[in-house]
Amino acid sequence: MKRRAGAAMSRTMSGEDRLIARHFAPLATHRGALGLTDDAAFTAVPAGHELVVTADAVIGGVHFFPDDPPDLVARKALRVNLSDLAAKGAKPLGFLLTLALPKGTGDAWLARFTKGLAADAKAFRCPLLGGDSVRSPDAIMISVTAFGTLPRGSMVRRRGAKPGDVVMVTGTIGDGALGLAVRQAKRLPWGLSRAQAKHLTQRYLLPQPRNAVADAVRRHASAAMDVSDGLAGDLAKLCRVSGVSADIAMADVPLSPAAKAALRHEPSLQSRILGGGDDYEIVCTVPVRRVKAFAAQARKAGVRVSAVGRIVKGTVPPRILDARGEAVDLQSASFSHFLRGKTTTREGAHGRDNEGKRDDL
Repeated sequence: MKRRAGAAMSRTMSGEDRLIARHFAPLATHRGALGLTDDAAFTAVPAGHELVVTADAVIGGVHFFPDDPPDLVARKALRVNLSDLAAKGAKPLGFLLTLALPKGTGDAWLARFTKGLAADAKAFRCPLLGGDSVRSPDAIMISVTAFGTLPRGSMVRRRGAKPGDVVMVTGTIGDGALGLAVRQAKRLPWGLSRAQAKHLTQRYLLPQPRNAVADAVRRHASAAMDVSDGLAGDLAKLCRVSGVSADIAMADVPLSPAAKAALRHEPSLQSRILGGGDDYEIVCTVPVRRVKAFAAQARKAGVRVSAVGRIVKGTVPPRILDARGEAVDLQSASFSHFLRGKTTTREGAHGRDNEGKRDDL
């Protein structure tokens, strides 16, 4: 009887309801998600805490290739939002998912997509709370709204950097942008070995959000943001809001062995490394007296942090200085979806480069 009743219920369900029940309900482990059987979810914020909310979307042909593995696409869509939470010093609480799918997207793609999403939702303790699924006339679009919590009044903003603060970054810079170029190339570029090319491609396909150092950022940083559109451009945004400038030593910017090898072979890649985007690291400013404590806490969390420069007085864009102390002229300081006079994609997922004048929207 139960099986017959279940079968009858399945026949009365819409295609969207069946999709949700089959692929996404198992991810809704938070009790407030109600198994994705209602119109909304509910959640409680711990006493003395505030809610932090962020949203990012990824679109096929712009942020990922149509033939990228669906599980990695799902994980990237969630991780770029987790990166924002980390930069604010917040602990993940849950997320909403809006999925727009073109006709022909089958169960096999969705099964792999939800498998990857489930793995990261569990790993980062960030369960699915709800969302929506709709039909897309063209590309796949995945929009995630992520929620986090932190003690009241402790969110680390872009505003707050002071002259004398040390500029610090997590991980390594430029791997994602170089990985995209490798992903587009028909042969190994820049004299890279297969292992080096694989490292860069993997960093593009699967960002490493630095949630492990969120508490260290919250405790010690005066200002912070995640590096999604390029270190040079994102630091400029932070400085602009804080009313300061910065001097950054190119020699101190942390690069992976693969990125160093590429840069030695092709010095012009410096602009792509600093402005190409897809790093999903954290750039933060730390008062001098707190640098050692910040570095020690990050080290304990297993995350590399590097001092790359200082905040200085002024309102001019940050300077990237070479070994002689001269400012480096970057072709593009930051990726932007909005370029004056042309349509573009992230570093050319359709085969174009991100060239032209940047629109400072």
